[in-house]
Formats: sequence, C-alpha cells, structure tokens
Amino acid sequence: MADYKKITLNGLWDNNPALVQLLGLCPLLAVTGTVVNAIGLGLASTLVLVGSNFTVSAFRHFVPDTVRLPIFVIIIASFVTAIELLMKAFTYDLYLILGIFIPLIVTNCAIMGRADAFACKNPVAASVLDGLMMGIGFTAVLIALGAMREVLGLGTLFSDMQLLFGPMAADWKLVLFDNYPGFLFAILPPGAFVCMGLLIALKNIIDSRLEEKRKAAEPVANQPRERVRVTG
Repeated sequence: MADYKKITLNGLWDNNPALVQLLGLCPLLAVTGTVVNAIGLGLASTLVLVGSNFTVSAFRHFVPDTVRLPIFVIIIASFVTAIELLMKAFTYDLYLILGIFIPLIVTNCAIMGRADAFACKNPVAASVLDGLMMGIGFTAVLIALGAMREVLGLGTLFSDMQLLFGPMAADWKLVLFDNYPGFLFAILPPGAFVCMGLLIALKNIIDSRLEEKRKAAEPVANQPRERVRVTG
C-alpha cells in the first residue's frame, strides 16, 4: 500500500525536484524574472506531471520495457501540446513571454523522471498524488525565485498578473520601492543562479535544524551508548 504522507512530503520538501533533485533548472532559471511567469510555467508543468503520471500508471501493464521511454515521451508531448494550445487560446500574451520553454517541458527531466521512477511502478492514485505534489513543490520554488528576482530587479511584486488571471488582476501589482532604479543583475541569468543558491542554502539550514531537534528529542535509551573496555 502506498504511503501517501511520504509521497506528499517527498514532493513538497524532502525530494523536491528543484531544490533536492536539481531537475528542470533550465526553465526554472530562465523565465522566473517575475511571479506571473513563474506561476504560468509552474501550472503548465504541474498539469503535465499529473496527466503523464496518470496515463503512464494506468497503462503500465501494457507497455513493454523495451519501448517504455519512447512511449513516455509521446505521452508527455501530448499533454504539453494540449497545454500549449490552451495557453495560446486563453493566455496568449503570457505564452509569448514564456516562449520556447513551454514546448521544452517535454524534455524536463523532472517529468520524465517521475514517469520512469514512480508512475510506471505504482497504482494510479499514488502516481497522481506524486505528480501533483512534485508539481506543487516545483511551482513553489518557481514562485519563490520569481518573487525574489522581481523584488530585487524591479522593486515590484505581482506585476502583469492580468496576463494569467485576466483584467481583474490588473490592480494586484505592489510597488515596494518608489523611484526604484532597478537591479539588472537580479533579472539576468547570473542573478537567477545566486537566488537559487540562496534558496537551496536556506533549505539545507532548515533541514539541519530539524535534524538537530529530532536527535535532541530522541529518548536517551534509543541513543547509542559508548562501550567502555574494562580490564582486570
């Protein structure tokens, strides 16, 4: 029986595809100049993850091992094409901004990795949850990175949200610094690498503190005892 709690924690934190597995870094670093770009790419990736995991798991008993990877690619490409057409229909301006990185979701190692490492070996419910949690974990890192770069680079937050949520989101923009000259480094790829490194470092610090608390909370009886050699 699948451990749904473990699957959830793995996707959101313990085995986060961006912070731990370091997969999908190319689009993650390329398009996270603003929060709206991050949300758009994150939602697209999550939908593809859930759809591909569902399909791969549902047909796992009918796919020969010799051709499973090409079939996985075809399944993922089908969902990416559907997402691309939907974005062209409903969020065309955002689609133009994200550009080639929407079709490149097909080559995202995080999606192919979950299909091959999890979905083809587990039942449908567990696979769908795995895809959803991995997608949410990936999207959360995208949004955090996009927020950092937008604040540092432009001095704003939630700008151009109408590209994704329509005219009602035009007033969501927050101007954090008046007359802010901008910080170009944060918008450029080197700034993305630095911000990503800070996020990874922050996760490692939190994990280290949690591990220290866990060890401190263990009963003394469960802690290893030192062996003392006594000679006569």
